[in-house]
Amino acid sequence: MRKTLRWLRDKFQRNIQVRLTCYFLLILLPLVLVSLFANERSQQILVEQAAERSRLALNSAMDYIDLTLQSVEELSTLISTDSELIGTLSRNGRELTPRAVMDFSQMMKQLSNMNSINHIAAQISIYHYPSTRMFSTNYGTRYLDKSQQEFMQSMTLRNGTGILYMLPGEIIYGSTTFGELMNSDSVTLVRSMDLYNPLREQNVLLVTLNKTRLLNLIKPLLPSPQTKIYLTNANNNLIAGISQEGETRDKYLPSEPDMLSVTITSNTSNWKLTMMQPKSELYSKTEQVKLYTYGIITISILLALWISWIVYTGIASPLQKLSHGIKRLGSGKLSIQLENRRRDEFGYLTEAFNQMAQQQKHLIEDHYEQELRLAKTELKFLQSQINPHFLYNTLDSIYWTAKNYEADEISEMVLNLSRFFRLSLNKGREVFSVEESFAHLHYYIRIQQIRFLENFEVQYRMEDETKGIPLLKLLLQPLVENAILHGMDGKEDGGRLVVSSRLEEGFLVLEVKDNGSGIPQERLAYIQEELGRLHRRKGKLYSLDEEGVDDLFGLRNVVSRIKLYYGGSAELSIDSSEGGGTCTALKLPLVRCREDFSPGADSMIDYKEETGT
Repeated sequence: MRKTLRWLRDKFQRNIQVRLTCYFLLILLPLVLVSLFANERSQQILVEQAAERSRLALNSAMDYIDLTLQSVEELSTLISTDSELIGTLSRNGRELTPRAVMDFSQMMKQLSNMNSINHIAAQISIYHYPSTRMFSTNYGTRYLDKSQQEFMQSMTLRNGTGILYMLPGEIIYGSTTFGELMNSDSVTLVRSMDLYNPLREQNVLLVTLNKTRLLNLIKPLLPSPQTKIYLTNANNNLIAGISQEGETRDKYLPSEPDMLSVTITSNTSNWKLTMMQPKSELYSKTEQVKLYTYGIITISILLALWISWIVYTGIASPLQKLSHGIKRLGSGKLSIQLENRRRDEFGYLTEAFNQMAQQQKHLIEDHYEQELRLAKTELKFLQSQINPHFLYNTLDSIYWTAKNYEADEISEMVLNLSRFFRLSLNKGREVFSVEESFAHLHYYIRIQQIRFLENFEVQYRMEDETKGIPLLKLLLQPLVENAILHGMDGKEDGGRLVVSSRLEEGFLVLEVKDNGSGIPQERLAYIQEELGRLHRRKGKLYSLDEEGVDDLFGLRNVVSRIKLYYGGSAELSIDSSEGGGTCTALKLPLVRCREDFSPGADSMIDYKEETGT
């Protein structure tokens, strides 16, 4: 199976004709589906309409059957409560006396008269318990054996004053059926005599229904030769069944998938009337439309295959020519040019191939020149790496010369400057830990302390949790420079600079505090306004060289860097009061404090988040 699927996929991917054929067939697919759906739906509608018609007819027939049963039950009530019949049964015992013969003859005459009035009753029988005789309008009088007597007694006790319908096929004892007892193949109504007497004898009235009459009631409902109708009781036991050929059914057959089955249940007797009709008879009316539909689908598919072949032959020639040209170009024939006289898309494609081949030739010819330029660029890059090393090596030489002349302050400044540059290079790393950043910053601060004649001291407050957090290098240096130049300038002694780090609600907070003269309110408002403007720039990456900017270069630099590297949630804030010193704080999100800084990707993520793109 997998090999077959792989072969079909390769054919689809490699063969344009196969793809075109599939595309044309896909265009036909909605038409085919709609046609098949319409055909199927028409058949469903036919079935639904036939089922509805059958249901209405069965309802009418079931109503008539209920009326018939009602008349039979009324007849049974009339007989079972007839005082003359009850008296005849009560005054005669087991012995058959001449008086009993006359009484029973009169009873049989009366029953025959009642039977002749009601044509639905095939026979009326009475079981006389004392004499164990069965009196019937059909076969006269006969004795019941012991098993038959026991059955009649148990049925009387079980049924009470109610009505029971017994089917001829029900087993009463051994292999004997109720139909054999009654000499009938039809359903029989059974009820006790003398209904309103609680001390009544176990005499039984049996009214057998005329099966032919029942069949005549349901036979007109048959719509086709293969249709069958079944009349069953609540337990699906067959009462009567017939087909249009006149064939009677002695066994109820359950519905099959290819048959339309409609069942109606009586609300009074719980009898069921079921009609089963072959669906093929219903579908015969739509077979011609179905054949037309299949014919149209077949013709459409053949047309699709033919049109796809015509289209394929129209494009195969230029494609083969183009494929041949590509192979020659791949083999190294760069001067190849294909003849092109077409004005359609294939002509444009051929012209594009010719231009590509020519450009490819020029690109290969220019390759060696580009290689030379690349070599020169790499050489210049190596030379640019030599210059910083030369600088701090030279500073190291100056340091030792100052030591030789015992110029301690100069030698210390040069030493700190050399260490500052050496750590700044740091093998090209862009990131320090917070602890390394403070150590790097200390070299710069020490140079400034010597410059300002030790008129200020520095304190470092670094929480242990922050020591290993990655931090962009040289981020704090502009802030410390501002604090020293603008805060410590003019102080002869007593200056204090505090550099601290801490964690606060998912942010790394870095602060630079001084106890200098502070910033005037007007100047502070201007600085805060400029910083706020930079922070509010949504949906736009940050530039370090804007037009019209002539101050606050260090702060702008820091804001641009933290926004570029740490995203829009990074902040720089300044708080100051005249004579009370200045506090500059950086808030950096911890999720962005990592070793693999990628300013292009991070800033683009912020750009998409802010613009909603």
